[in-house]
Amino acid sequence: MEDARTKKVALYEDLRHQILTLELPAGSDLDEVRLSEEYGLSRTPLREVFRQLAGEGFVTLRQNRGARVSDMSHQTLRDFFVVAPMIYGAVLKLAAENATPEQVAELKGAQKRFRAALRSGDAKQRTLANHDFHRITGDMAGNIYLLPSFHRLLIDHARIGMTFYRPRDACMTENLGRASEQHEAIIASIEAGDAETATKLATDHWNLSRGQIELFVMQAGLDLSLGKPVSA
Repeated sequence: MEDARTKKVALYEDLRHQILTLELPAGSDLDEVRLSEEYGLSRTPLREVFRQLAGEGFVTLRQNRGARVSDMSHQTLRDFFVVAPMIYGAVLKLAAENATPEQVAELKGAQKRFRAALRSGDAKQRTLANHDFHRITGDMAGNIYLLPSFHRLLIDHARIGMTFYRPRDACMTENLGRASEQHEAIIASIEAGDAETATKLATDHWNLSRGQIELFVMQAGLDLSLGKPVSA
């Protein structure tokens, strides 16, 4: 029984990481037969993992067609840019009001991994550490109505970042350094219980991400301000 649980956890973590880093592209099908053989799991525990991932927004389950990695489209990108600043602001405000010392320590650990990934230039580890950093702030917020939307938002934020990451872009490298500094400020505001500063930092942090992503999204022909496709 313990071995089966260990295999389920390994499958869950591996699929989660592969989706966030685009090793499993948006819209791709999950191969039940291959995964069952690779992880030594029967169909029932395999599908339990799929259901957990579906509940968190990583995959969609289709009747008689199996599991599929959640799509990213022009519509989801537009929706993402509309709601992201509101959700990030609400999460950091609540995080500053409700965080426990144990959660603050966990947040500092995620930031340490983020800084290490920046130094090494490992884009996948940077994406995973950044995702963990913001996921922890969601745990701090602890709002059952807000968290499902926040978790779905974080999945696409990670995938968008991987899609448009340019390792040799000097501006992007500079912005990642600024993002790390903002993480430190976010930690300090949460640790101090300063909800007003945390909310402002959420806006600053979002604007940093938005400006960088738009440079590449707009080249792909998406009008983010109007929510309409534009000619190439």
